[in-house]
Amino acid sequence: MSKENERQYDFFDICSQCRGNCCKNARPPTTQKRKEIIEKYLEQQRIHIKNPFVQTAYTFPRENDEGFCIFFDEKTGKCKVHPVKPETCAAGPITFDINLATRKIEWYLKMEKICPLAGKLYKNKELLRKHLESAKREILQLVREIDPPALRAILKIEEPETFKISEDAVDKDILNKLLDVQ
Repeated sequence: MSKENERQYDFFDICSQCRGNCCKNARPPTTQKRKEIIEKYLEQQRIHIKNPFVQTAYTFPRENDEGFCIFFDEKTGKCKVHPVKPETCAAGPITFDINLATRKIEWYLKMEKICPLAGKLYKNKELLRKHLESAKREILQLVREIDPPALRAILKIEEPETFKISEDAVDKDILNKLLDVQ
């Protein structure tokens, strides 16, 4: 199994138990590269979804009438594009912010009351450490690939019911992207 196809299979069953809390009104940012990967996956798996993406200040999967991500399968409670889903989905329940004043990328964990997986991670420090490592890779890939206006729009999104668990220095290239330095 390729690295891409190994994404989060150890959490697949836990995540499907809550029936999509994180898949409702989520609007995960999607780079052009990830969009192409997802579209190719949909075609290969013969999953027919017309116009799966929306473009506003940034690109994200379209939502159905109930506000669920178009890739959420309400029958199974699982993601139809799980092996190739957006980076922030694979990183969940870890999220991020970039603090320009401190020049740090801050890592946050969602509260257990909104994510059962967050509770399991919090109670198992080794599991949290391993997932944080993976989440950082996923999110940093997104941050490096997404265009500056989209990244600035994403950073304006409030993430309530989270708490800070770590921080790292931000790459100069990412800071320059946010500050529009050429």
